[in-house]
Amino acid sequence: MNTMLSGWSLAIALIGACVGTYICRAIGVLLSSHIHQESEIFRWLSAVTYAMVAALTIRLILLPVGLLETVPIWIRILICLLSLGLTLYRPGRFLTPALFLGTLLMILYGVIH
Repeated sequence: MNTMLSGWSLAIALIGACVGTYICRAIGVLLSSHIHQESEIFRWLSAVTYAMVAALTIRLILLPVGLLETVPIWIRILICLLSLGLTLYRPGRFLTPALFLGTLLMILYGVIH
């Protein structure tokens, strides 16, 4: 009986999370026509978003947790510089190949060591 109740509890929690998510998305869709992308608040939100992504990226490179912690810092920085160099070589065309290069080099390092 307890197992059945816990199963229903998980199902209700999942349904509640889905409903909450879709309500927020629906409100976002309704309000999106009233948001001007060139407004100061939108620029500020965009800047904060980019700053958070940059901070998390730097944290992953310099202060990793878990398996990435076993990779020497100079390897992590070298792989980032190689990927960044590929991205800057042709900014509009090489974002996906740069991400693929970084991932491939990290996997290659893991296979070798």
